[in-house]
Amino acid sequence: MPPQLPSQNQKGPRVLQGDPGALSPDLKAFVDANVSLCQPDFLHICDGSEEENKAILTQLEEQGMIKKLSKYENCWLARTDPRDVARVESKTVIVTQDQRDTVPTPLEGGVSQLGRWMSPEEFDKAMDQRFPGCMKGRTMYVIPFSMGPVGSPLSKIGVELTDSPYVVASMRVMTRMGTAVLSALGTGEFVRCLHSVGCPLPLKRPLVNSWPCNPEQTLIAHIPDRRQIVSFGSGYGGNSLLGKKCFALRIASRIAKEEGWLAEHMLILGVTNPAGEKKYMAAAFPSACGKTNLAMLCPTLPGWKVECVGDDIAWMKFDDQGNLRAINPENGFFGVAPGTSVKTNPNAMETIVKNTIFTNVGETSDGGVFWEGMDQSLPEGVTITSWKNQPWSSEDGEPCAHPNSRFCTPAGQCPIIDPLWESPEGVPIEAIIFGGRRPQGVPLVYEAFSWQHGVFVGAAMRSESTAAAEHKGKVIMHDPFAMRPFFGYNFGHYLSHWLSMADHPGAKLPKIFHVNWFRKSPTAGFLWPGFGDNIRVLDWMFRRVSGEADCVPSAVGYLPSHDSMDLRGLQKDVDLNELFSLDREFWQSEAEEVRRYFTTQVNQDLPREVAEELESLQQRVKWM
Repeated sequence: MPPQLPSQNQKGPRVLQGDPGALSPDLKAFVDANVSLCQPDFLHICDGSEEENKAILTQLEEQGMIKKLSKYENCWLARTDPRDVARVESKTVIVTQDQRDTVPTPLEGGVSQLGRWMSPEEFDKAMDQRFPGCMKGRTMYVIPFSMGPVGSPLSKIGVELTDSPYVVASMRVMTRMGTAVLSALGTGEFVRCLHSVGCPLPLKRPLVNSWPCNPEQTLIAHIPDRRQIVSFGSGYGGNSLLGKKCFALRIASRIAKEEGWLAEHMLILGVTNPAGEKKYMAAAFPSACGKTNLAMLCPTLPGWKVECVGDDIAWMKFDDQGNLRAINPENGFFGVAPGTSVKTNPNAMETIVKNTIFTNVGETSDGGVFWEGMDQSLPEGVTITSWKNQPWSSEDGEPCAHPNSRFCTPAGQCPIIDPLWESPEGVPIEAIIFGGRRPQGVPLVYEAFSWQHGVFVGAAMRSESTAAAEHKGKVIMHDPFAMRPFFGYNFGHYLSHWLSMADHPGAKLPKIFHVNWFRKSPTAGFLWPGFGDNIRVLDWMFRRVSGEADCVPSAVGYLPSHDSMDLRGLQKDVDLNELFSLDREFWQSEAEEVRRYFTTQVNQDLPREVAEELESLQQRVKWM
């Protein structure tokens, strides 16, 4: 590929690969309009081939954006500008004519915590300030991609235009991308995605870590009525890999509402018991609550098997028999590195040793990677360079890897990938699990009384905040359905849509559960060992779905009855009484806080059924 130098070519970009004339009329019009707007010097239509991938990676290496990690097979390290390290919720907007289509109107004119709205007029102005000429001197890459297996009735196609080769390499891992997608698209509809790092050449100021970005001008905008996503100024994955949260959750949740299905921030796993029976479950956890660890669980109970369909996003739709079927729309894992180890997630550690792009992790002098919680001792004489590209030691007082550092790795490499992970029909979901990081008060597991109660449980989810966005510190935040940063439309309408699933003809509704692996004792740390022992909770759920496990009703839901959980072989003494205790004062305060949140944030858009469930909870707590 030629060096990306500014050119004086006024006749449009030089085509490096592909034939623009062979694109469908709609796609060609989309490309042409944005070529005129962004003024790239070169145009490259991605085919997704291995040859293209090698050329892109070589180019990134030559530009100093990535570095080869000699310890592994085809693995690379990127270090970003320290100002571009996470999703930027404050600059992520949904553009609709009517604000209430995007967010409920908060009580007394407060600020919505359930998304950010931008008017079409503001958006047009923001576009005019950012995009004209933003790709000068650079290549515009045209990335046709499929969310979900190519050709599946549950899949959707997008096309991303970007000036970042890092995005091209990452999208090849995270989506099905290239010529096969163009063939499947034909003249059909696609979601229009435009991304620029916002650094035309020649540069006005030097780059940090050879990482182009424009944080002062960062904007990630979604225009659901036009099936359009526009991102400017950030190269970080969640802001630039537009198939991920932008398409697969924000735009897809709006499409799902219109078409009668669900697009959710959920892992999907297959659980097989010792008798060979298998059930699929979906689970919604906020960032850093062990989502990837659960998706790749190594069971400690003999004879059980867990297989991974996906670790982050589920698209779910009822089939003709009333089964809720789910696909993982992604093709890779974009996992948080810190805390991932052979102890916490051996399957992830095995997945990431080849064909992986690491971002903002530490680097070892023998060509490997390092991060907090990796629990690996280094050979003598091996030193560490931090994500800031500085020599690092454990005495430095700051982490060697950014708390939101990532691995981007192909899902097909996971040793426990489910045999049906790419099934076009999807897998049948029999249980939905909500959960969060709750140090106090919330029991290890409980089952919702009904679908309606389960929707309330999802709506009332709260969790300690994480590093995946720009929030700081340990604060218990509301994160309904683990979707708070990802709603594509009004949360009150989203709740009504979930409730409406019960009206689907012949629907076999999954049971809904809530889990909390993170309850602490005032003196002795975590009460539950977690990780592989979480199979004991999945076992109880599995038997509940089969109608075999006993339970007892409580104020919050059905709890496992005495001896109904299999604790044989548990290495740690577990105080079940403390783990499942319900403190009246805690739950009064919890219910009050949920009421305050619903009243101030969802206001008039709160469905009556959810308000009734809150009322019922408060009544049950009163009589505890």
